[in-house]
Amino acid sequence: MTSWQVMVRVRRGELDLDVTFEGDDKPLALVGPNGSGKTSVLRAIAGVLAVRDARVTVGDTILEDTSAGVRVPTEERRIGYVPQGFGLFPHLTVLENVEFGLSTGKNRIRPEERSRRALQMLSELNCASLAGRSVEHLSGGEKQRIALARSLVLEPGLLLLDEPLAALDATLRRRLRRFLAERLFMFRGPSITVTHDVRDVAALGAQIVALEHGRVVQQGPLSLIQQSPATEFLAEFVGAD
Repeated sequence: MTSWQVMVRVRRGELDLDVTFEGDDKPLALVGPNGSGKTSVLRAIAGVLAVRDARVTVGDTILEDTSAGVRVPTEERRIGYVPQGFGLFPHLTVLENVEFGLSTGKNRIRPEERSRRALQMLSELNCASLAGRSVEHLSGGEKQRIALARSLVLEPGLLLLDEPLAALDATLRRRLRRFLAERLFMFRGPSITVTHDVRDVAALGAQIVALEHGRVVQQGPLSLIQQSPATEFLAEFVGAD
């Protein structure tokens, strides 16, 4: 089992993050109050957060160190990132969205190979029939699957999911929670999921990393945090007495 550590130090205006946490091949769930820095941590790791003062490492790899002039381009980080709202391109078809990451930078491959890999990933997610559809005409659940396909087709070393179930109704959320748990198990690589729902944590079998005010306040399995939550927010989050 691969162990790894994430370090994110970012100062940008009022944003002050100094976060270090460890993981392995099991999913991690990043939780915390609004404004605690959860989305900023993911954006910093993915390389889509513009910063002047930052250091971001995953394992032994330095992704960004502004003091040393180091910045690995976003497309070279081998990171799959599904942002809030899924970040799909409305003017492209489903297939073109999934192919997109294989058409730029070092990931660029021949068009026929792009299509083959994208269609294969859509098939694995039971979405091949949507390949020619416009993204604008997809349901919330379909968009979630397409966004996940677009990330997984890149064969990422780390998968980042920012509230992937938040915009869905309760019935669809339950169904896609099971689907997401299955996909992360099959992925067998490290993943970090931002969530506001303890049921997501339980379904994914995830370790919790809790942030407050840009700092890690507790990390551990759900059972441990239910027994001894470190803060009032965590006590409410896990439903502790």
